[in-house]
Amino acid sequence: MENCIFCKILNKEIPSKIIYEDETCFAINDINPKAKKHILVIPKKHIESLNEVDDFDLIKKMFEAIKKINKQENITHFRTQINTGKLAGQEVMHLHIHILSN
Repeated sequence: MENCIFCKILNKEIPSKIIYEDETCFAINDINPKAKKHILVIPKKHIESLNEVDDFDLIKKMFEAIKKINKQENITHFRTQINTGKLAGQEVMHLHIHILSN
């Protein structure tokens, strides 16, 4: 996607510290955190939102990544959040899962 900030981060067009990466997804700290720890898990494939997912193995892999990220970041208590659509609070139109922990 041409103007997608997450695609630009993945393509190294915008500098960002990637804290986790595998063949399916990557993770970064949210630049506007809503909790002490606020991490975004983002698929490498551009998918606008949960409404466009047709490969649910991708979602499984993203949640497997969340387990690895939480272990890496020493997070034991957390919540996950997926906003779908602007009216639900999705600000970047590229699927991502929020990990929030205090």
